[in-house]
Amino acid sequence: MKGLISDLDILSGEEQKQEEVRITKDEGNTGKKKLYIESYGCQMNFSDSEIVSSIMKEQGYTTTASIEDADVTFLNTCSIREKAEQTVRNRLNHINAHKKKRPEMVVGVLGCMAERLKSKFLEEEKIVDLVVGPDAYRDLPNLLGDVDSGQKAVNTFLSREETYADISPVRLNSNGVTAFISIMRGCDNMCSFCVVPFTRGRERSRDPYSIVREAQDLFDKGYREVTLLGQNVDSYKWSAEQNNKAKLEKSDIQEVINFANLLEMVAKVDPKLRVRFSTSHPKDITDEVLYTMKEYDNICKYIHLPVQSGNSRILDLMNRTYDREWYINRVDKIKEILGEDCGLSSDMITGFCSETEEEHQDTLSLMRYVKYDLSYMFFYSERPGTLAEKKFEDDIPLEVKKRRLNEIIELQNECSRETNRRDVGKEYEVLIEGISKKSDQQLFGRTTTNKVVIFDKGSHKKGEYVHVKINDSTTGTLFGTLIENE
Repeated sequence: MKGLISDLDILSGEEQKQEEVRITKDEGNTGKKKLYIESYGCQMNFSDSEIVSSIMKEQGYTTTASIEDADVTFLNTCSIREKAEQTVRNRLNHINAHKKKRPEMVVGVLGCMAERLKSKFLEEEKIVDLVVGPDAYRDLPNLLGDVDSGQKAVNTFLSREETYADISPVRLNSNGVTAFISIMRGCDNMCSFCVVPFTRGRERSRDPYSIVREAQDLFDKGYREVTLLGQNVDSYKWSAEQNNKAKLEKSDIQEVINFANLLEMVAKVDPKLRVRFSTSHPKDITDEVLYTMKEYDNICKYIHLPVQSGNSRILDLMNRTYDREWYINRVDKIKEILGEDCGLSSDMITGFCSETEEEHQDTLSLMRYVKYDLSYMFFYSERPGTLAEKKFEDDIPLEVKKRRLNEIIELQNECSRETNRRDVGKEYEVLIEGISKKSDQQLFGRTTTNKVVIFDKGSHKKGEYVHVKINDSTTGTLFGTLIENE
């Protein structure tokens, strides 16, 4: 699969996904203050940057793709791995050259790294003027006012209520066809390896009616696919009285909208609006969600279901709250309800604390059983403040971690080739997302199972649905021929 592994220190999948960088588009407005944002990490961060851009737009800012033109530069950061944080620090060193030329340019660090380090960031990185956590973006105008008056500014308050439900995101770098909608914030799962609960706070769900309005607005503007985003979408729970999941589950409130209900509400916006979601937690995905997916053709038949390990003892150490058998049961139920062709992907961590060679083999055997279409794979990287860092010794040698990871990647390549070959000869409805990178005479789109398909352009353009017969495949891509309506 292209880009699946480029370097065993950088690795692939989840690590590349977490360290992906996106830069704000240039809106081309003259006479306005310029905002430049670099977004690092997961899709939640990219979605947050759209919220930040909206808040700044209300303050008279327009986005720019050039840091040289920026009045304000934000780095929206990831804290999932040490390498992700080091990437940000290296970038700040480069930005320092621009700051020296234009001392009036404000430099801010946003997101998970800001939340983890708080005011310490200002001490360590003198170039930084403000530090803002994921729940404090509404305070940006006040914080910028503090900076304008000559002060450094910090707000890393974690809210139990904030969902930014009333803010219409500015769509950055959009293809005009697909968009992301944040449906919840925070995470209540205390996985022992993960910093997210500490950097994004407790789970709270967004008003479903605001989600439906945003989906409808996107459809009216020509978008044809939305992805509902959350750290754990299956635990979405909302009532008119309470949006905090922990408080809601302790209450006697009866009228609650769960994730299956929300999926149905968004699917009903229009049959031509595809609906995806990410990420699902194996302990929370219900049969109700699966049957809802089956009922509506426009809910895509693809589930990202991170397993992390195929061994029950390691899963217990990771505090994943399920075991190997539970996970296999969920996979079996997915294939029973949605069919063998339902797309499945996963996250894998190898070399977790005390993992034996036999336990590593359990992960490989699980992969052979499930046959994932793709996986995001990386070796364990200890993060400060996590339960694993406090309780367990990171005792697997780096060379062993790399060797095990390489075995996982090689097996995933085999599985990806096999699942893609299985699609040859089949016909799929494909939503066109744009022009192929290799030829302007070809288009690319995705199937309902989230596989990329390349085919000749013909008279079609992005945003259209077409039917394609698959006639060839590689590890990461399907190739097909248009089936024109007679």
